[in-house]
Amino acid sequence: MSHARPGPLRRLGLTLFRWLPTGPSYRLVRLTTPTFSVGAIALIEYDGKLLALRQTHRHGVSLPGGLIDRGERPERTVAREVLEETGLRIDPGDSFATVFEPSLRHIDVIFRVVCEREPVIQVASEATGHDWLPLDEWWDIDSATARILATVRAARRVPRPGRVLD
Repeated sequence: MSHARPGPLRRLGLTLFRWLPTGPSYRLVRLTTPTFSVGAIALIEYDGKLLALRQTHRHGVSLPGGLIDRGERPERTVAREVLEETGLRIDPGDSFATVFEPSLRHIDVIFRVVCEREPVIQVASEATGHDWLPLDEWWDIDSATARILATVRAARRVPRPGRVLD
C-alpha cells in the first residue's frame, strides 16, 4: 500500500472526504495538518534602495510588516502594518514572492511597493528609526530578514524551469 496505490481503507476515506461539505472538510484538514504562522512583508523601494526599519523586537534592521491576524488577508495586513510602523498608506499590489520555512512552520508573503518620490517616513509603533539601503548592503540583520532578502534576490533571477525526471 502506498499513495500511488492506496489500500481499501484509504480509498474509502478519500471517497467519504469528497462528499463532505466545504466547511467540515476544511476543519478536518486543519485538525490533521501542521499549522503555520504567516506574515506579510513590504519591500518599499525608492531610488534603487529598500526601506529598512530599526524595531525594538528585532536585531539590526528589518523590513516593515507583521503577522496576519485571524481572518485577515495578507494585502490588508501589510497595508495595516506599514501604516502603523511608517505612517505610509500603501496599495500593496500583488504579492511578489513567498518565503516558506518548514523548520519554523512560518510563511511570509512579500509585497513590492515602488515609490516615484521619496516618501516621508514617520516611524511609530515598534519602529524606532529608518534608513534606505541597497539590497546588497543589508549587513546587520536577523535570520528572518536574511531569509526574506535571500528570497528577494532569488526572485530577481530568471527562474530555473522544472523538468520531468526519468
